[in-house]
Amino acid sequence: MSSKCLMVQGTTSDAGKSTLVTALCRLLKKRGLAVAPFKPQNMALNSAVTPNGGEIGRAQAVQAYAAGLEPHVDMSPILLKPNTDTGAQVIIQGKAIGNMNAVGYHEYKLIAKKASLQSFSRLCDQYDWVLVEGAGSPAEINLRSRDIANMGFAESVNCPVIIVADIDKGGVFAHLVGTLELLSQSEQDRVIGFVINRFRGDLSLLQSGLDWLEERTNKPVLGVLPYLKGFYLESEDAVTQNNQVDSLLNSTIEPLKVVIPIFPRVSNHTDWDPLNLHPQVDVTLVNANQPIPPADLVILPGSKSVQSDLNFLKEQEWESYLNKHLRYGGKVLGICGGYQMLGKYLKDPLGLENDKPSETNGFNFIPMTTELEEEKQLHLQHGEINGSSPWLSEAHLSGYEIHAGISTHHQPYKHFSTLENGQLEGYISEDGQIIGSYLHGLFDQAEALESLLKWAGVKNVIAFNYDAYKESEIERLATSCEEHLDIDALLKRAEEFKLSI
Repeated sequence: MSSKCLMVQGTTSDAGKSTLVTALCRLLKKRGLAVAPFKPQNMALNSAVTPNGGEIGRAQAVQAYAAGLEPHVDMSPILLKPNTDTGAQVIIQGKAIGNMNAVGYHEYKLIAKKASLQSFSRLCDQYDWVLVEGAGSPAEINLRSRDIANMGFAESVNCPVIIVADIDKGGVFAHLVGTLELLSQSEQDRVIGFVINRFRGDLSLLQSGLDWLEERTNKPVLGVLPYLKGFYLESEDAVTQNNQVDSLLNSTIEPLKVVIPIFPRVSNHTDWDPLNLHPQVDVTLVNANQPIPPADLVILPGSKSVQSDLNFLKEQEWESYLNKHLRYGGKVLGICGGYQMLGKYLKDPLGLENDKPSETNGFNFIPMTTELEEEKQLHLQHGEINGSSPWLSEAHLSGYEIHAGISTHHQPYKHFSTLENGQLEGYISEDGQIIGSYLHGLFDQAEALESLLKWAGVKNVIAFNYDAYKESEIERLATSCEEHLDIDALLKRAEEFKLSI
């Protein structure tokens, strides 16, 4: 097999694995190489839908874009979507196979590993390079048995590894040395070097530490990546507060105040990234036991466990807040699970969420009942916002559906959009205050973003092209990595390993 492989592992979660793989995908593409991303096992509530109707981790969809590819299920063959503190929905090669607790999945790992290796092999047959992203840390002792996410995978296919660490959080030398020490000898032997991420300041002040690290470990530091101020890349899983670009903000503009509750199983929170970045919008995320501020628009986002997250919102007094918000003319947008919560009833006759049949009263702002079904709806969608509504201007939109619920309306209603297949999608109330939609990514397209901001109360919307902004940030990242990483040395070291799959 002529394909080459490189795996990026990290000392911790959020060390920069996803970011580095994204940059390397773009840099290898620029060198004329056919490159594909791969993550053998991912645990995240941010997911994406592939053109063939599969569900994969969000980070691999971003990396595929950086590599100039359409996302494919083989890039993210195992996706775990937590729905309780001890269990998750297991998705294999794009399709959900059921829920498992941690013990059950540990036993299932040998089967899952076969699927992961099959996907990896197919990618190797198609591309010059496969760039592999690890998960968490390879030094988690309690997870070493049957590991398929980090060194367990690397050992199975004889893949070279670089380890990345985040210096901005402190303790970078302890992280790197400690991680290496906790690996077996054969695992240490496949580590071809280190990358230090998010460095601020004068590199000469770090040099003595780098020299010590290389002497102590006999491993080269392949690069020190600088901290990129204001850098944006779609999050793999972590929910972050405001990421607005300061240079875009105009203090003379009264921003649209958007409030979003963060419940325990919130999902696909990249939905509001374009709002976070827009110069006329101020997004506030409200966590448990925090005061809820006044808002122009409240967004109820997606959820992996709609009934339990709805109960959480009620316990946090969101029901009374929303009633008051609407009485005073505020707007509410429910997306996917948030849309379902706005209805009258949520029914789970098969016990998909709670292991037993259940029914929960929704907020009852939309005369609608949602019933969970075993088959998940996974679709990429394109369409037009319903411009015949007095509250909305016609605009092209695109998005994706990831949901198991089927919603039935109890009476005639105005639809939010019309999809290319003729389907009437979503809901808008008679008074124009409430919109519900199953489409994630509603704000991604410039036209749809402008239409929705006007509906929410922004009079003169400043144009913002989210797609162009994402592309410019990936280019900025790739340029930085090209300048501060020895890419030629990295590839040469990786080529010394011969894959065995």
